Amino acid sequence: MWSARIPDYQTRYIHSTSTLWEMKEVVVPPFAESVSEGDVRWDKKIGDLVKEDDVLCEIETDKTSVPVPAPGSGIIKEIFAKDGQTVKSGQKLCVIDIGATDGAPAAPKVEKVPTARPPSPQGPAVSIPVTTIKPAQALEAAKVQLPPDDYTREITGTRTEQRVKMNRMRMRIAERLKEAQNTNAMLTTFNEIDMSRIMEFRKLHQENFTKKYGLKLGFMSPFIAASAYALKDQPVVNAVIDGAEIVYRDYVDISVAVATPKGLVVPVLRSVENKNFAEIEIALAALSDKARKGKITVEDMDGGTFTISNGGVFGSLMGTPIINPPQSSILGMHGVFDRPIAIKGEIVIRPMMYVALTYDHRLIDGREAVMFLRKIKAAVEDPRIILAGL
Repeated sequence: MWSARIPDYQTRYIHSTSTLWEMKEVVVPPFAESVSEGDVRWDKKIGDLVKEDDVLCEIETDKTSVPVPAPGSGIIKEIFAKDGQTVKSGQKLCVIDIGATDGAPAAPKVEKVPTARPPSPQGPAVSIPVTTIKPAQALEAAKVQLPPDDYTREITGTRTEQRVKMNRMRMRIAERLKEAQNTNAMLTTFNEIDMSRIMEFRKLHQENFTKKYGLKLGFMSPFIAASAYALKDQPVVNAVIDGAEIVYRDYVDISVAVATPKGLVVPVLRSVENKNFAEIEIALAALSDKARKGKITVEDMDGGTFTISNGGVFGSLMGTPIINPPQSSILGMHGVFDRPIAIKGEIVIRPMMYVALTYDHRLIDGREAVMFLRKIKAAVEDPRIILAGL
């Protein structure tokens, strides 16, 4: 005789997703209207295991780098564009085996499903795997594509030379700077700013500013606000030559030069004439974060009516910036250094900064340029004149 027992369980293998073994093509993403092509720089290679949103490669355009993320987790099976190759929007880059983990399709997931079994006099029931598994296809090991050498090295004793190919962004920067020299009648005028008051202002309000906005008050916001104020006072500095016409703007979009490992980028702060110090600092922080993460887009750099370049962060004493075409002028900020100056007949030591305005003399006369720089000096040394409209 045997007694009744509680039903046992058996294990069944069940596919829980429909994306297993999917071969996914990755293509070049769309570019902005002003960009038509770019060069591929691979971060991954054939056979690499990638996770969803991992950067597979970057497309270096004339203005910025566009990262290409993985559409899902899997193995890179094939690459269609070699490292350094020029590609266009929509062109195939690679194929990813979504769900693969080690060169073979991923194993199906296992779930336990309770099913009743009849009692047996032979003893406890045994869990029997019941499955319908798609047989894995035989795959040849793909050859790893190594990027071509991008430099040559010549060694003579302990002396070395290294030859590195310029990337597309660096080449475009070189072209634009030379274009600016060839097109504009560039002239530079200088002034100096006593930074005592703005430094005292920062020290007095820094703690409350940081508590309220979660970031520090820097020197850039006073200069950007002062530039917007001066540009409204001298609108020709905010204008541009277009053929036989002069285009005047009633808005101020300021490009801020930012150095990155891949080259200089100039993201734009829009409608600065309507922003206070805090709003400017918040916008700057957002752009700086994007630049640090390599996510500055072409749209972030489009437009701009005036540029500010701050060489002072690197310790520059003085310099003559080059106009950022098609703009007509650029302000160069420099380092703050204690210097003796004469005030009311007495020699005192003050923290001073040299500033430089390079402008297109075809459009802007020396008087307008000098008045503009004097207005910036006055607005930085005493920001209250902006409120007073002086």
